[in-house]
Amino acid sequence: MGGLWLALLNSLDIGLLLFIIAVGLNIIFGVLNVINFAHGALYMLGAYLAYACVGGLGMPFWLALLLAPLGVAALAVVLDRAMMRFVYQRDIADSLLLTFALLLILNESVRLIWGTGIHLVQAPALLQGSVQITDTLSYPRYSVFVLAVGLLTLLGLWLLFNRTRLGRIMRAAALDREMAQVLCINTRLVLTSVFAFGAWLAALGGVVAAPMRAIDPGMGDKIIIESFIVVVIGGLGSFPGALLGAIILGLIHGLGGRYLPDANLVLPFIGMALVLLVRPRGLMNPRRPT
Repeated sequence: MGGLWLALLNSLDIGLLLFIIAVGLNIIFGVLNVINFAHGALYMLGAYLAYACVGGLGMPFWLALLLAPLGVAALAVVLDRAMMRFVYQRDIADSLLLTFALLLILNESVRLIWGTGIHLVQAPALLQGSVQITDTLSYPRYSVFVLAVGLLTLLGLWLLFNRTRLGRIMRAAALDREMAQVLCINTRLVLTSVFAFGAWLAALGGVVAAPMRAIDPGMGDKIIIESFIVVVIGGLGSFPGALLGAIILGLIHGLGGRYLPDANLVLPFIGMALVLLVRPRGLMNPRRPT
């Protein structure tokens, strides 16, 4: 029984980390109508900047957790102003090609700066060791921290979109961009801010994942596939769908890794295929923005 509870905790841990990353991809699609292939590279860049801050500059992990996502968000503003703004009003295929090119550029830039080797980020001393949940069940303290970050991100995003003027402006821009302009909303600023915010979430996930996973130039490719599975299962552009899809994929990884380890690599794709057969637009079936 203890093994089942541990697998469920691992599933929730994986799911909430995936939610932090995938919800940024979903927000960008929901507001900008852009499927951002470079999202995984921004996640990777967040992890590498955390490594540079902690391993290279000797900063505390907590400072890296603050600075690395901000650095990636600043880069996203530059990318938006230099490239992305030209494709927001064009066919979605144009944004796919552009973001795929950005993915290749960022991947090769990381290889040039940090090389092709594997790097590690040490978790802070406060988060090392385990927490004793019951007499027979313990859980890594850092995984508890990941759960807390995921839940705080979920709460913060819910408050942002449902209780703040900024959230209402973002939703208005997603539903009807022209009407938002008529209402004197600076949609140009909104689009740039949304792209930067999505990049910030991706980088936050990269920094949080850095002490748990080896940092290498291919880590972004794997996470973008998982993020797409999450948003396809939940529904493109749906905030609740991103959470549902992340939890489902977390359960597939957590329970599948424990009870079906030989099939664990293919299980997420089987799950996505089944959802597409039954609900082609995702389980939450959002209304696509106009």
